Amino acid sequence: MPSRLSASTDIPEERRDVLQLTTLRSNEQFNTTIYGYHDRYRGVHGTRMVLFIGPNDMERLGLNDGEIVGLETVADDGVTRQVRGLRVTRYDIPEGCCASYYPECNPLIPLWHHAERSHVPAAKAIPVRVLRSVAERQTAAS
Repeated sequence: MPSRLSASTDIPEERRDVLQLTTLRSNEQFNTTIYGYHDRYRGVHGTRMVLFIGPNDMERLGLNDGEIVGLETVADDGVTRQVRGLRVTRYDIPEGCCASYYPECNPLIPLWHHAERSHVPAAKAIPVRVLRSVAERQTAAS
């Protein structure tokens, strides 16, 4: 079976452990200007380091609500792109997808990953893998 490709046709997405990350703003944000650390739209208070993920994906990946994880971009260009310190937050989001705030997750977007026609950065479709520390995996297995 051939790989499915992203909008830029450069990032493979065929693995089951890969999620499509979309970046979003909070209600206390205008473009990249952040006015506060609360998001009344999504019930988040005191932080923006959050990974929104659906219950089926949480179960499939063995994640717990409140667990601290990282994300890594899945790209075959030899560059490691990671953001760590995100709190897993159960949220009603389509299976196979996750969401987090920008600009916090901007380091995950390769500069060459953009929409084909508009050349806008593809911040709504970033293939990522959830990273867990060894200690977190041992705790989850217990």
